[in-house]
Amino acid sequence: MSKVVETVEQLVLPILDEMQLELVDIEYVKEGREWFLRVFIDKDNGVDIEDCGIVSEKLSGKLDELDPISHNYFLEVSSPGAERPLKKSKDFEKAIGKNVFIKTFEPLDGEKSFEGILTQFDGQFVSIEVKIKTRKKNVEIPYEKIANARLAVTFS
Repeated sequence: MSKVVETVEQLVLPILDEMQLELVDIEYVKEGREWFLRVFIDKDNGVDIEDCGIVSEKLSGKLDELDPISHNYFLEVSSPGAERPLKKSKDFEKAIGKNVFIKTFEPLDGEKSFEGILTQFDGQFVSIEVKIKTRKKNVEIPYEKIANARLAVTFS
């Protein structure tokens, strides 16, 4: 399956570069009996349905030419949404000052899930300020121990 993701990434990056869009993520997953190829795109002020439609049309043409997937699947091109995943170093850098949710591969001080304001990222460690009842605590998470991370929407 990662071969499909790699191939799709090679096909979609030139399209996104031309349109000044960013590739956030690619998923190739089976849900029930159906296969889905999902491409998540973004830009500084957000993407709209027109951006997604153009990328979908251009990518679909390239996929039809190359035919890297031998069975039927659904192609979906969309925005990553408000809870955008943080995958690359630059994603963490752009998220400084924002609320994030991070899961680690193994427990740190007995915890595997952390939510708080991302205060710093130096390439080695992610620092977040978590609220525990009425006090705030700074937590440093080694970058290589992060299983997944995303922006987290808060309701106040």
